[in-house]
Amino acid sequence: MGGVSRLRCGEFAIYKAYVLLALTTLFWAGNSIAGKLAVGHASPMVLVTARWASVMVVLYLLKRGQIAADWQAIRPRLCYLLLLGALGFTVFSVALYYALVYTTAINTSILQGGMPLFVFAASFVLFSSRISVEQAAGFVFSFIGVVVIAMRGELANLIGLDINFGDALMLVAVMAYGIYTAALRSKPQMHWTSLIFILCVGATMVSLPMLAFEAAQGETILPDARGWAVIAYVVIFPSLIGQVFYIRAVELIGANRAGLFINLLPVWGALLAVTILGEEFHLYHAVALMAILAGISLAEYGGRKLSRQE
Repeated sequence: MGGVSRLRCGEFAIYKAYVLLALTTLFWAGNSIAGKLAVGHASPMVLVTARWASVMVVLYLLKRGQIAADWQAIRPRLCYLLLLGALGFTVFSVALYYALVYTTAINTSILQGGMPLFVFAASFVLFSSRISVEQAAGFVFSFIGVVVIAMRGELANLIGLDINFGDALMLVAVMAYGIYTAALRSKPQMHWTSLIFILCVGATMVSLPMLAFEAAQGETILPDARGWAVIAYVVIFPSLIGQVFYIRAVELIGANRAGLFINLLPVWGALLAVTILGEEFHLYHAVALMAILAGISLAEYGGRKLSRQE
């Protein structure tokens, strides 16, 4: 009976992890929808600054004892961690929210599906990580998906370099997040709340002068009711609850298996964009989505094969 009970507990943990990961990717996909809904109701830099400053304050109030305990680990790498926060949180968010001014939430969601491949590429460039044939082929497949989105299914757009500015910004966002994620391997050991807090400090420090520049250009839009609702969503769900759910799921089933669920992000994003925003899902979206997901699957297979060989 004890063995059966442990087996059932193990199965329950797996199912619990799956639910947590499905919700996590749903919340993360909702970030693009929220950003689109914020257009005209809160300017991008107001949204970015309010998001990371709010997360920073909440984490400090809830976990200041843990942060203080980890300060000895943080201090020697403080500048490095602040720069990571600026890159992974501010640059990514600014590029995403400005991209949504010019392009659709479907496009940004599908392009985010290519993030795992840009993480792999950044790891190869920055740390000379080993690559397999399958990983290289997977990157090509996913990049094809990115190109299909950029040219909106029309080869003439690519030849004439008629690329949507928002899609180009989203590509910058994805590359920034890929570099940030790869660079995290050099972070010092600390509790995850302390890490996110110090990254938020870096993100907020860089956001403030950018917010001032936006104001100087006369482009600041202070939040109205919808704007505040969007800010509340991006702070509570993608930034806080999503992180907690993802970390708990990793504890239950491991990072490699949990990482596979990132593939759900563009699927959720497309579904939400169609149902909530009423955006049109075109054939080229389906082609791009399949290419990106196939590329990620192929690269992950190659990564697992390399791990078995080491």
